[in-house]
Amino acid sequence: MNKSYKFFLFVAICCSHLAFGQRTQDTARDSLSQKSDTTKIDTIVIRWKKTKLKINAIGVRRIAPKTGLNKTKAFTEKPKKFVPPTFWLKQNNLGLNINEVAFVNWNAGGDNSISALANLAFVRNYKFRYLTWENELRFRYGINAQEGRSLRKTEDLIRFTSTFGFRKDTLSNWFYSAKAKFNTQFSNGFNYPDRETPISRFMAPGYLFFGAGTSYIKPDNSLNIYISPTTLKATFVSDQALADNGAFGVTPGNNSFIEFGFLLTQTWQTEVFKNVQMNHRINLYTDYLRSFGNVDMDWELNFQFKVNEYISANIGTHVIYDDDIKFDQVVNDAGDVIDPGIPRIQFKQALGLGLGYSF
Repeated sequence: MNKSYKFFLFVAICCSHLAFGQRTQDTARDSLSQKSDTTKIDTIVIRWKKTKLKINAIGVRRIAPKTGLNKTKAFTEKPKKFVPPTFWLKQNNLGLNINEVAFVNWNAGGDNSISALANLAFVRNYKFRYLTWENELRFRYGINAQEGRSLRKTEDLIRFTSTFGFRKDTLSNWFYSAKAKFNTQFSNGFNYPDRETPISRFMAPGYLFFGAGTSYIKPDNSLNIYISPTTLKATFVSDQALADNGAFGVTPGNNSFIEFGFLLTQTWQTEVFKNVQMNHRINLYTDYLRSFGNVDMDWELNFQFKVNEYISANIGTHVIYDDDIKFDQVVNDAGDVIDPGIPRIQFKQALGLGLGYSF
């Protein structure tokens, strides 16, 4: 091969490489151009010219206030003591009523007399959301002294009541409840003028009620209705002489007996007029086993007239009917009971003006 042929062959190869490289660059450029054509640019950036804020300094005039204590007065009232919130309602009430009548050269006649009635009550009630627990302990004792006769008892009571309740929600006034009640007296009772043979003593009788049921209690506790279809009533006669005579329904010789029955209790207190408070309480009980349908009743109705913070007047009635308490009992010379007697309605009315103190 001569030199001229080799030269032309070299030139041809170089031209072909240059043409292939040019095609490759064109193909890459076309692909890039196609991709860039599919991209849509819709963002416009605008640059604002920065402006420097002008701040003008303003002077402040400082004035020292003039204060003085010449016209300052001290507190005339003591600050009230902080009382932390509690869900317990506590009440302690003491009352004393005194009635007195005196005569000097009184032509119409009459006997000097004085009577007194003391009343002491402690209340502890708890109520929060679903629970309520009411407790009351009450003592009453009254005496009467009249010219020409010995001292006599007019009132005698020891009573404790406790009721525990639970409700499902805070909107309801109905509670599932359990109730316990006990009452007796302080000293001997007599059928005056007989002062030798007592007809009642401490724990003779003594009554215990215990049962479960439901209660309707208003939010302000002004009305309370308790219904118990399952109530146990126990009567205790601790004095053996009274127990041997079968007093208060016990079998002669026994000191107690048990009843099982239905109990309905209602308490209601409201202000009927300005400074006139009414308190109503009634218990109705009937026994399932011995005398179903025969209802024992204990009903108190009292009105309190408030004169001021410490002086008040009271008028009230108390009605009791108990089938186990007999009257007109007949006893022979040997001391045996021939006729146990019959039950009767017991009624008491009281009116007094006295002092009251809460602590």
